[in-house]
Amino acid sequence: METLVTPALVVMLVILFLVLLVLWLGIKMIPQGSNWTVERFGRYRTTLKPGLNLIIPFIDLIGHKISVQETVIAIPSQNVITKDNATVTVDGVVFYLIMDPALAAYQVADLHSAVIALALTNIRTAIGAMDLDEVLSKRDEINARLLGVLDAATQPWGTKITRVELKDVRPPEEVIASMSKQLNADREKRARVLEAEGIRQAEILRAEGEKQANILAAEGRLQAAKQDAEARERLAQAEATATRVVSDAVSAGTVQSLNYFVAQKYVEALRSLGTANNAKLVLFPVEASSLAGSVGGIASLIRDALGGDGGGKGGPAPRSDGSRSAGPQSGGTPSDNRGSGPWART
Repeated sequence: METLVTPALVVMLVILFLVLLVLWLGIKMIPQGSNWTVERFGRYRTTLKPGLNLIIPFIDLIGHKISVQETVIAIPSQNVITKDNATVTVDGVVFYLIMDPALAAYQVADLHSAVIALALTNIRTAIGAMDLDEVLSKRDEINARLLGVLDAATQPWGTKITRVELKDVRPPEEVIASMSKQLNADREKRARVLEAEGIRQAEILRAEGEKQANILAAEGRLQAAKQDAEARERLAQAEATATRVVSDAVSAGTVQSLNYFVAQKYVEALRSLGTANNAKLVLFPVEASSLAGSVGGIASLIRDALGGDGGGKGGPAPRSDGSRSAGPQSGGTPSDNRGSGPWART
């Protein structure tokens, strides 16, 4: 039985294998987000970009496969002493982007470890220059300072530091307890201050209200006093006018008006006596003869004052006992001379 494997077939198979091997070694498919470095006889030659690339087999070799995507590195926790000798535990994250794959591959042995070491040392430097309160309240300032320092330090490696963030800053437990007590004290202080301010404002408003009320009450009393004074003044003027009219009438020889004035005052006095609060018993009717006698006596005195020589017009003649009799007036009878009105009977 003759064999099917001939030397020609073997040669063809070897040649096919070599061709496939050359194609596999010479054609490189680079994925998106990656760059590969090419080395020729151990020396960097070029960088392959994403897509289909060709290299010389057995001469060119792939050196490093570099990711050009933004990469995040977690910075491990470390204890840092602040400027005021307080110990804090700090950790964080660093975001970087490789801009030059050749520098990142051949200028630093381990880029990942180098960035972590730089971040740790610069965190200690930045926090060590600040007090604990500043560390807790100025994280943005610390982040900006670390970003500037790390970006400048990694530029020779073809790397761009995009962000640096302190993830956690933990003071010791006793410091946290002290801060909590201080915070509670500050809150109580602010609450008391606000309460005192509220009471003060309320007292001020109450005092202002009382002041305005007193001012308005005083103005009201002043206005009432003015009106009362005006009323009294007008009443006095009215009384003066009435007295002057009566005096004029008496001076003219007419005593009827005086009789009416006296009788009116007498009646008003009786009315006041009857309506008084302390009046327990008032007897009525009052003797009319007494009222008439009083009015007649007052009229006689006025006639004496006006006609002292006995020759006054319409004046009565004096009696033998020193009093004046009701003499006749001009053209009248003795029976008609009974005084100037129904009240003046003697």
